[in-house]
Amino acid sequence: MADNLARIREGIGERPVKLIAVSKYVGAQSVKEAFASGVTEFGESKIADALEKQQSLADSCGTQINWHFIGHLQTNKVKKAVGRFSLIHSVDSLKLAQEIAKTAELLGIVQPVLLQVKILNDPSKSGFSPDELRECFPTIAALNGITVNGLMTITPLSCDPCVWSSCFDGLRLLRDDLRATFGVELKELSMGMSQDWKEAVNCGATMVRLGQAIFGS
Repeated sequence: MADNLARIREGIGERPVKLIAVSKYVGAQSVKEAFASGVTEFGESKIADALEKQQSLADSCGTQINWHFIGHLQTNKVKKAVGRFSLIHSVDSLKLAQEIAKTAELLGIVQPVLLQVKILNDPSKSGFSPDELRECFPTIAALNGITVNGLMTITPLSCDPCVWSSCFDGLRLLRDDLRATFGVELKELSMGMSQDWKEAVNCGATMVRLGQAIFGS
């Protein structure tokens, strides 16, 4: 694991990219090892598994970890997620944004989120289309219980680096358009996973979500 992390950090270099270790397929011990190697951001995609890991690590490194929720979040699981993750990456509809905001307001907190966008057509992925997001964005930005820190995307299933780059460039350009139109910062671009993270970094990612590249198969 240490060698994998060293190679990834060398590839990122001096660019301001946050490394999120996707720990959904590994146990608490692997999380501890990654933390000992300097990783502080961990991503989980299932609420029950994430909460179990948070609990099991509470007496060791758990309180020093920033937990990210990166999977599809069902509205009936929102109450379990809000307040337990430093960032929810996968807000893929106006309804979900409203449910998160309502729950956060009841708790007296503001939940940071990213808006998931489907840049390229892919029936297997959820997310706003760029046009849908432009239409919904003023409503989402006005919600009191959330703060929109940026955008997230997942590339279509492909081995073509040109497809990856087209997706990542599209997210960056959409972010720039929303910035100019609505006067918002949207500083985070969460894009790039174990297969395509180098292209994502070259296209302006501020966060990459890496599982296999860190922990192995």
